[in-house]
Order: sequence, then C-alpha cells, then structure tokens
Amino acid sequence: MRGIAILMVIGIHSLPQPLDAIWVKSLDAALRPCVPVFLFASGYLTALSGRVPLAKRLKAALIPYAIAFAAAYSYMAVHNPAMDHRIGTTLARFGLGYVFVYYYVFVYVCCTLGLWLVFAAGGDGQPASRQRIATVLLLSIGCGLLAGSYLDPAMSRVGASDALLDEIRMRDIPFWFSFVALGALTAIFKDLLEQDMRRALLGAMLAAYLFYAAVRIFNLGDAATYDSTAFLLYAALFCAAVFAIQPRSPLLGWIGSGSYFIYLWHIFIVMALRDHTGLRQLGGVANFAISCGLTALISTAALLAVRQFASPRICRWLGA
Repeated sequence: MRGIAILMVIGIHSLPQPLDAIWVKSLDAALRPCVPVFLFASGYLTALSGRVPLAKRLKAALIPYAIAFAAAYSYMAVHNPAMDHRIGTTLARFGLGYVFVYYYVFVYVCCTLGLWLVFAAGGDGQPASRQRIATVLLLSIGCGLLAGSYLDPAMSRVGASDALLDEIRMRDIPFWFSFVALGALTAIFKDLLEQDMRRALLGAMLAAYLFYAAVRIFNLGDAATYDSTAFLLYAALFCAAVFAIQPRSPLLGWIGSGSYFIYLWHIFIVMALRDHTGLRQLGGVANFAISCGLTALISTAALLAVRQFASPRICRWLGA
C-alpha cells in the first residue's frame, strides 16, 4: 500500500501547475488518497502491535526530515533571493513543514502523538481496553469530519486569506487523524470483515471518486483539495478497497519500504525538471508523463544506491 501511495505522490507533484485543465483536476483528485494511505497503514500496524514506540518513530521521522529540510531550504534560498531568513520564520518553516511538500511530516508527527495518547489511555490490551480504544477512535473520526466541515468557514469568518486557509487545511490534524483511526479500527475488527467485499468496496470507491472529482471540477460547495467531506469519503473507501485487494507485488513492497526516503527527496527531481528544463513546452500530457516517469525512475535508483553503498546509519539518517 505504501508503494502505491508514494507513486501517487510522485504523480501529484508531476502534474502541470496550476491545476486548470479538467483532465489535470480529475487525475489530481484520483491520486489524492496517497497521504491517507500512509496514515491508514500507520494506524493499522500500530493497532496490530498494540503500542506506539513514540521515541523511535519520532527519531525515524525527524532526523531524515531535518537533513532534507536543510537541503530544501538551500534550494529555495538559491531560487528566491528575497527569501525571509529570520530565525523565527525559519523555525516556523521547520516546525510546520513549510518547505516544498513537507507538510506531511508535521501531520505524521502530530498523528503519531495522538495515536500514542489513545493507546496510552486505552490500558493494557484487555477486551475492555480494546473497546475503549475503539470508542475513542470512532469519536476521533467524528471530530475529523467536524473539523473538515467547519474549519474553513470559521477561519474565513475571522478574516483569514485564501493562501492561509490552504496552509491551515493541509495541517488539519483532526481530519488527518481520521485515517489513522480508520486503519487502527480495521486492525481491531479485521476478523469481522468479509472476504467477498472487494467488488462492493471498489464500486463504492469509484462512485465516491466521481463525486469528489465533480465537486472539485465544478466547484460545488466545499471543493477543497484536502479536508472536505467528499475527500474523506473517497480516501477512506480507497484505503479500505486497497486493503481488501491486498496487493502483494514484491517491487511495490520494496518501494514502499523506502517510501519516506522517496517522499523526502523526489521533490528535488520534480523541481529541477520544472525549473531547469523545457518540459513545459511539450504540452501538459507529455510534461506530466516525462516528469513522472523520470522522477520515479531516478528516485528508486537513488534509493537502491543508498541502500547498496551507504552504511546502515546513513540509510536511517536519509530515511532509506
């Protein structure tokens, strides 16, 4: 699932900007469940183990991020001479993941802390504890729906700009935690899942995608890219459908095992192709296909090289 998700991430970032054409919006909408898949997998694996190794997870996330942040910050500074380098601004960029596409690190860290609190409050893993955890997870999904529905109008009421709203919605932690909760609930109640649900889930996922894409294309109601109710429905069904299908490709598994490395470093390839080549002159479709293919190829080759030649410590520092 993580292998599929990181390829979707590369696809999103390779799309021509801005997202004006209908085919671009449709493809972007189709690929958007990538972050929910990562969060779903995290919640699922946590519930299987019954614990959250908080220090280990934070270390594994923040050390590679700090290295990638320094590289991304340098890239941005070279390409933007007017960049604000004040200490407070730089610390805010680091804390909120406000460089390139690193907002996911902030989301993951906050969701990991939330999951640790849920399991710490749940107790010792006995049936009563399992029920308490499941109840809290269900309530958290409801909180995510409320946050996704009312965060935007509440911030607009106090005069937030559209650009600020977009940044806030990317970091709507209650909304993102809904997918962590869904993954954990799937692990807790997986014995109740029927094996013949694949077709029904695929059909429901397709219907939810068509609805979400239509909302975005025609700007109907809450047409936000991230934390709308339409997106939650589509992304949740996408996670459930992929989980039910259970893809077992060894290549996707290998790519998924290095997905954090690819996530942190693939964007440099995308930006270099966007800033220093003439791919835009080829047209939207060709630009997307070449950029996506080259980024996926170079990223996986870099992952292979790092794992082959770097020490285990360097691999951990780079997220590989």
